Amino acid sequence: MIRHFLNTQDLSRAELDAVLDEAARLKQSPLGRDLEGRTIALLFFNPSMRTRTSFEIGAWQLGAHAVVLAPGKDAWGIEFEPNAIMDGDAEEHVAEVAQVLSRYCDLIGVRAFPKFRDWAYDREDKVLQAFAQHSRVPVINLETITHPCQELAHALTLREKFGRDLRGKKYLLTWTWHPKPLNTAVANSALTIATRLGMDVTLLCPNPDYLLDPRYIDIGKHNADESGGSFRVTHDIEDGYRGADVVYAKSWGALPYFGAWEGEAPMRAMLKHFIVDEEKMALTNNGLFSHCLPLRRNIKATDGVMDAPYCVAVDEAENRLHVQKAVMKQLIQWQSGAQA
Repeated sequence: MIRHFLNTQDLSRAELDAVLDEAARLKQSPLGRDLEGRTIALLFFNPSMRTRTSFEIGAWQLGAHAVVLAPGKDAWGIEFEPNAIMDGDAEEHVAEVAQVLSRYCDLIGVRAFPKFRDWAYDREDKVLQAFAQHSRVPVINLETITHPCQELAHALTLREKFGRDLRGKKYLLTWTWHPKPLNTAVANSALTIATRLGMDVTLLCPNPDYLLDPRYIDIGKHNADESGGSFRVTHDIEDGYRGADVVYAKSWGALPYFGAWEGEAPMRAMLKHFIVDEEKMALTNNGLFSHCLPLRRNIKATDGVMDAPYCVAVDEAENRLHVQKAVMKQLIQWQSGAQA
């Protein structure tokens, strides 16, 4: 059976800890030949800076070769619906694409954001799931409706700052303003990993329209029960920030307005006060601040927050490199064991 890396929930807690431990080791000894002769195909249906760079460099540092493709731009457009009559723009079906890449490559990475027209459709994560279905090698989620590589980098960063045991730390996941509705992936992932690690997690969002999908709310509750942490929701800014050890910020679109963003716009325009600023950070317990990046300064967070010593966003971005190397190594080890 092929082990993919689609979500961190697919890993046992022991496997999760092992990947983070290996990432910490690779951070100290970055060069090796663990993946010598291996190849990873990286398919980007959406733009990337950190993900593409860190995967290409990480593969090289371990002796592998990365091939980057942008379907519909420098590669043929792909159809994902089963039984489709392909009389549109797509030139080939994912069934063939995934199988051919499986013959060429040892790993396949996929980044494919939601279409932002219908959340009921987007939440099915059809592009990623189709590659996982048809691939004969492990598939890595490079961000779709979750961002598990970012989760691991975030977790490694918190471990570095607080130690391995994060239980009891007060963690705030806060919505922050942005002029455009954005993907919920990082927020879904932050909620998933923070509750998995036993922290006392608060989700702060402006109103119930900005709640995350019930799937991830339920995962948060389940993880908190299993890990001994807690999870709650608040719409009160001061209540959310007060006493927090970690503030993690992300903007996302209100799910009820997917496909009808003109209806969300007036509500969003009234929410600029959700910016992360020094006044809000002063309410925390000398808390750390982080963000997945990219971040619009003085829109999502002020210059004062981004330039403060408590901002660890760049540390987290660096850790993408190390955790992804650990993921690639682990997937190859699992695949080699399955084929033995």
